[in-house]
Amino acid sequence: MLPPFGGNRMKAIEAIDITKVYPNGVVANKNVNISVEQGEVHAIVGENGAGKTTLMKIFFGIEKPTSGEIKVFGKRVHINSPREAIALGIGMVHQHFMLVPSFSAAENIMLGIEPRKRFFSVDFKKMESIIGDYAKRLNFQIPLWEKVLDLPVGVKQRIEILKALVRGAKILILDEPSSVLTPQEVNDLFEVLKRLVQNDLTVIFITHKLNEVKQIANRITVMRNAQVVGTYENKDVTETDIVELMIGRKFEYDIKREPKEPGEILLIVKNLNYFREDGAHILKNISFSLRAGEILAIAGLEGNGQKELVEILTGLREKATGQILLNGDDIMGSHPWEIRRAGVSHIPEDRVEVGCALDLSIAENLISDRFHLNPFSTRLVYKKKHVIEFAKKMIKEFDVRAKSSTTMVRMLSGGNMQKVVVAREMTNSAKIVIANQPTHGIDVASSEFIRKKLMQIRNEGKAVLLISTDLQEVLQISDRILVLYKGEIVAHLRNENITETDLGYYMLGVKRQSEEQIKESVNL
Repeated sequence: MLPPFGGNRMKAIEAIDITKVYPNGVVANKNVNISVEQGEVHAIVGENGAGKTTLMKIFFGIEKPTSGEIKVFGKRVHINSPREAIALGIGMVHQHFMLVPSFSAAENIMLGIEPRKRFFSVDFKKMESIIGDYAKRLNFQIPLWEKVLDLPVGVKQRIEILKALVRGAKILILDEPSSVLTPQEVNDLFEVLKRLVQNDLTVIFITHKLNEVKQIANRITVMRNAQVVGTYENKDVTETDIVELMIGRKFEYDIKREPKEPGEILLIVKNLNYFREDGAHILKNISFSLRAGEILAIAGLEGNGQKELVEILTGLREKATGQILLNGDDIMGSHPWEIRRAGVSHIPEDRVEVGCALDLSIAENLISDRFHLNPFSTRLVYKKKHVIEFAKKMIKEFDVRAKSSTTMVRMLSGGNMQKVVVAREMTNSAKIVIANQPTHGIDVASSEFIRKKLMQIRNEGKAVLLISTDLQEVLQISDRILVLYKGEIVAHLRNENITETDLGYYMLGVKRQSEEQIKESVNL
């Protein structure tokens, strides 16, 4: 058994016997004890549903504990709202940024605390001075008066950090902070975190990327099944140790991408263009082909056109121009249901808003695209027995952790919710699976499982279009890679001897291939 860490520095924030039981009986935290010390980067890791997010919500006043207590710098406190958390010096940078896109960087940073001149007008000069002091200390380059809408993801994250710091944050909670960054931007972020802790700020780091935990954390707390397994010095644990502590068993990475000759072309996208309502050119002459028996990955920083591309391909967004040829037929502008019937399934980026009906059961979600077909119904009769039998089979095959097939999807952890979506989208008759961020925000074991399933259907002859900001995932399972930058394809790469750093340069727009190399993505 690995030795837990025992420190003696000043405690910035403590959870003491925290238990959280929701009204439906779900125990999210059970007698949780965590002590985070001043001036450290403290990583908290665990599978989806382990209790990390609930604990952070309790720290930030979004949730209230059922029992237990919290201490901030040694003082017992009751945190009833984010406003109270901020007043206590606790800041939080959420995984999905809480910024107003149409406001400038400066307006977002100072929103609600703007300095005022006489007659209550905003003192923009003083606002710039306040932000500048913090930015200088952290060596941040921020275009203060540009709209957030037009800024890169890495800059948006810095805006969020500054927003917390100008409000007096001494404890900064970062939820999956590197999930949308390039390797170069991750290195920049880690330099920022080092500067923060050198100034006695405390950072709580929530992530599923264990290589980054090992790179930046001073100490690591592992959670499993709503409880703390232990807190460890970074030097005392390996990545494998952490995974095994998280899941409670031995774990081995064993995804192998076997060479495979792709089959016929199933999908051709030609000269696809899309303009936003304000006239911004979001997708610029996108062209590529997708073959049976291959995984084609589209890599790029969030906000470079991936979302719009997926929504156009699946019929969820209108008013694009160009051609989308599916088995030779142009499906541009078709209804989502028509595209599904033509042989395209879709694992959406947002499993909560788009992927699932939260108040329906697992079984009902699994057949939501085929409820009208045999054996689940006839023209007049819904065959519940067949639905339940199918659901039980899928729950077992896709390792969905739930009490039964009748459990409401909203009761599942993020990883298990994602497995329900993946089970539905991989077991229909589709020849093409569009997988948009299929493992985003889920734990190591669930991610590994889903990647294996994507490899399996590729080996069975289906085509996979993988959209992912996780470069490790892209390099692990894809056959070819397209890189999107500002709505354009800037690179078409065979997945041979490429590194994450290589991809990062294309994603940042530092490098770009010739038009002839890029055209190869269509003329295969």
